[in-house]
Amino acid sequence: MPRFLHTADWQIGRQYGRFAPEDATVLAEARFAVVERIAALAARERVDAVLVAGDVFDAQAVSDRTIRRLFNALRGYEGPWILIPGNHDAALAESVWTRAQRLGAVPSHAHLLLEPGVYTFPDLGFAVLAAPLTQRQTHDDLTAWFDTAETDEGLARIGLAHGSVQGILAEEIDSPNPIAADRAARARLDYLALGDWHGFKQVDERTVYSGTPEPERFRDNGSGQVVRVDLPGPGRMPTVEPLAIGQYRWLAWDEALSVASDLDLLAERLDGLPSGTVLDLTLSGAIDLAGERRLDQALSVVQGRCRSLQVHRTDLRLEPTDEDMSALRADGYVGEVLAQLRQRQDAAADDADTAREALAILAGLLSHDAGEAP
Repeated sequence: MPRFLHTADWQIGRQYGRFAPEDATVLAEARFAVVERIAALAARERVDAVLVAGDVFDAQAVSDRTIRRLFNALRGYEGPWILIPGNHDAALAESVWTRAQRLGAVPSHAHLLLEPGVYTFPDLGFAVLAAPLTQRQTHDDLTAWFDTAETDEGLARIGLAHGSVQGILAEEIDSPNPIAADRAARARLDYLALGDWHGFKQVDERTVYSGTPEPERFRDNGSGQVVRVDLPGPGRMPTVEPLAIGQYRWLAWDEALSVASDLDLLAERLDGLPSGTVLDLTLSGAIDLAGERRLDQALSVVQGRCRSLQVHRTDLRLEPTDEDMSALRADGYVGEVLAQLRQRQDAAADDADTAREALAILAGLLSHDAGEAP
């Protein structure tokens, strides 16, 4: 009974330009680390093979060092790694794969299926019908030939492809690299291992997207997993189990603040975040000076604990109360400036966010001076 791990979309060499350099470096390193964890899991589970359904690399132009590091990460599992190219690392005439081969970086137990065809592994009890991408995009279904492909009797038929199952995934990605929704049934496949969709998705009992093993987007779609598959035998239903393996959890929160209890709840949620969190926080609503200070304190604490914290305050207005203004002892010209900044942040102007920041800075300085006054 063949048992294997199915994974895809490693995106090795991915860059994280939207993050601070120290966070971007760590997140890029996490993509190598997760491959090492997959190798360790494969060894522990004593699987017969690891199937990688494309986009091993994020781009063709990754460095030689990146190529070597990726294949070195496979050492923790000595069984066969069976890999196909996806749209990011298509098997062009000159590609990241041909460079890897020239470098001598590909270990003997890594099988690069760079051309479509049937690849037989009789000792393992299965044949792989591979549909690698040889160009970044195609409007033809590269798995169509699976329907008529012959395999040796007694071997399980496993399809390995990278693309978009038609009518199943989001509409905007339904045209490049299409795959028929009923391909597994039409081609008599025991299992169809797919890549391209970065979350776990089981299309039917035999057709599965594993998703990327290390999350890299703010989507709650089941990423951060690999799939363990047991095939009882040709024609029998596979057992499919997703296994969590990702290191970081990516969260996107939209928080509206209008009353003090909203800030209480947000502070409580922030306090409960684990250390391996990548948080994108968008704030809206209104907050007074005391709330602003509480918010800054809570964000400062969680920033030291999270892997990454990005905060967007454009839609969060700073609204000092009359008590705040009185406590600031702002009169005359300073009082006029504060009033203008309060108005400016509410205006639909390009500098509304700048006005809010200026109001916060000025109010903070005045609050500090007021606290020191006798």
